[in-house]
Amino acid sequence: MTELDIAVVIVTYKCAALTIDSLRSVAVERSAAGLNIRAVVVDNASGDASSIAEAIESNGWRSWVTLVTAVKNGGFAYGNNLGIARAYEDQVPSYIYLLNPDAQVRPGAIGSLARFLESHPDVGIAGSSFENLDGSDWPIAFHFPSLMSEMLQGMELGPLMRLFKRWTVAQEMTKAPQRIDWICGASMLIRPALLDSIGGMDENYFLYFEETDFCYRAKKAGFATWYVPESRVMHIRGQSTTVTDETKGPRRLPSYWFESRRRYFAMTYGIGHAITIDIVAFLACSIGLVKRAALGRTHTATPHFIRDLIRHSGIWPRNRKFPAVRC
Repeated sequence: MTELDIAVVIVTYKCAALTIDSLRSVAVERSAAGLNIRAVVVDNASGDASSIAEAIESNGWRSWVTLVTAVKNGGFAYGNNLGIARAYEDQVPSYIYLLNPDAQVRPGAIGSLARFLESHPDVGIAGSSFENLDGSDWPIAFHFPSLMSEMLQGMELGPLMRLFKRWTVAQEMTKAPQRIDWICGASMLIRPALLDSIGGMDENYFLYFEETDFCYRAKKAGFATWYVPESRVMHIRGQSTTVTDETKGPRRLPSYWFESRRRYFAMTYGIGHAITIDIVAFLACSIGLVKRAALGRTHTATPHFIRDLIRHSGIWPRNRKFPAVRC
C-alpha cells in the first residue's frame, strides 16, 4: 500500500484527559508502514484547550497534532466539520478518520480501515469493532431506525425480540466484514469523495443521530457503509457524554436527544410519516410501561420518556420547522 495521508479528527468537550489518552494511542499507530497520520483536535469551547496544548508540547506531538479552539460549543457535527475543514487546509487527505475522545485505537486499527477502503472503492464509510474498558467485546452496528423499530423498542418484547431482528436498530455483528446501514461515529473512516458529494455532518444535530443521518445521506448518494471487525477500538461508552453511561442507571434524556430524533425522522421519511412514528412509539411505550409496572420494574424505565416524547413530537405545529442540511 502506497503511503496514505490519514487525517484524524477528535472533537472534545470537557474531557481533556481522555483526549490525551486517545492521542497517545494514535501516536503508536503513526509507526505503521504506509500511513502518514496527522491529527486535528477540536476543543468545542470547553476551556480545555490549554491543558491539551500543554500535553501536545510535552509529548513532542506538535509536528503532527493541530489544536483548534472552537468559538462555541456547536455540537458533535459542528466540531467534526470544523476539524475536517482544518485538515483540508494543509492538504486533501487520503481519508478522514473520526475518533471519539473516549476511544483508543488498538494496534493496526486505522490501517485496517484504510486497507479496506483502498480495496473497496464503492464503500464510503468504514467503522471498527469495539471493546469495552474491561476488554469485553461490543460488536455492534446498526440498522436505520424506522416505525417498526420504534414500536418494538417501546413494547419491550424481551426474548421475543430475536424474532424481529431484521427490524431492530442495534445488530450484533460477526467476525467478518459486513455491509450495514450505519456505524458508531466513535471510529469512522471516511472517503473524501463522499464529503465532496454530500458535504459533512448536518450541524442542525447538536448531538445524537448525526452519524445515522450522515450514513443515510451517504447511502442515498451511492456510498456504502461497512463494519470492519479487524479494526479494533476501545471505547469507554458514556464518558464523552454522560447520556449513554450505563453505570449510573436510567436517566432523563436531554431535550437535544428528542430534537435530533424528531429531525432525523422528519428529514428521512417526511413530517407526516414522522408523526405516525411518534404516535406508534407513544402507544408502544405505554404498553411497555404497563408491562414494567406489572413486573415491578418501573425503576428501570427512562424517566419521563413518554412525556418528553409527546412534548417534542412533530404533532405540534411549533415542532415542524426543519432547516435545510447545514454542513
